[in-house]
Amino acid sequence: MSSQYRMPEETEQHEGTWLQWPHHYTYGVQYRNELDPTWLSMTNALIGGEKVHIVAYDNMEKNRIIGLLNNASIPLTNIDFLIHQNDDVWVRDNGPIFVYDNNNNLAITDWGFNGWGNDATYAKDDVIPQGISTDINVPRIDLSAMVLEGGAIEIDGNGTIMATRSSVTHSSRNPGLTEAQIENYMTTYLGITNFIWLDGVYGLDITDMHIDGFVKFANDSTIVTMNSTDLTSWSITPAEQNIINTATDVNNDPYNIVIIPLTQNNVITTYSNNLGYKGSYCNYYIGNNAVLVPIYNDPNDAVALNIIQGIYPNRTVVGIDVRDLYASGGMVHCVTQQQPIAINPTTIQEKQKPSFK
Repeated sequence: MSSQYRMPEETEQHEGTWLQWPHHYTYGVQYRNELDPTWLSMTNALIGGEKVHIVAYDNMEKNRIIGLLNNASIPLTNIDFLIHQNDDVWVRDNGPIFVYDNNNNLAITDWGFNGWGNDATYAKDDVIPQGISTDINVPRIDLSAMVLEGGAIEIDGNGTIMATRSSVTHSSRNPGLTEAQIENYMTTYLGITNFIWLDGVYGLDITDMHIDGFVKFANDSTIVTMNSTDLTSWSITPAEQNIINTATDVNNDPYNIVIIPLTQNNVITTYSNNLGYKGSYCNYYIGNNAVLVPIYNDPNDAVALNIIQGIYPNRTVVGIDVRDLYASGGMVHCVTQQQPIAINPTTIQEKQKPSFK
């Protein structure tokens, strides 16, 4: 199949960022209250450079969120709300994945979502892209024939993808599709022609080893990952480490590799629960003006922030405390989703590529 659509890389300009705000309807009030501060921090960091689109469960939740924002002195100027019942906060995985078609028109790819292989409630989350498509009047491509979570893929914006088979091609996601058929979907609807597969470990965590926990395309020429010891502790085999470190782009050019450590210590939540494992800084999110980096009240927070700031000299790196979110298995990138700007087809060739590499 030939490419009909292209998913832009995260450093390309955003119209806005999507968030599904925590609520109490699925996992209770304590869960919601523990996560609210992280969402306030993300919103505050993003609104200076782009819109923040907040999916609220209902109008009562919308009013509660507005109260939280007001109490935190966060202006509502660049914030809007859409009301849609949802199961949880992981909009990267269940929400819309925005792409450009061959005429540079924006579209939403609406892949199937089955709660990470039927491991969690998902019926409300699965229809979020359809609701957003209607609300913002961006056409939707129904790709429900293939399950795909946004956190399961890392793309460089120029045709290369990195992913784990355990979270994409495994029978828990796509029992009726071969790997070749899955690749064909990605070629057609994401613009991917260069596939870098790691096997991953099915059942290791609820995501079955999403790639964005330990590898990230920092831009179209740079991969951020961990050192060998940390990758091994993350259950990445030596063979898979070699695949990461020797990865090449569509032109067969190697990527620059930037190493970021794990936390020095096991992560302890704000309510004093020792999770028994370390935290990753690779799961960060690149906004227009800010880079949101997960932090854990750990000595290596400052080390990671400094390294990542060096990659993005034209953006401000902001640490986002994710300790309580991490207890549920995710970090900043897992709960954000970018909406690219609408491009005028007559000026696409004039668009400047990012200067930070």
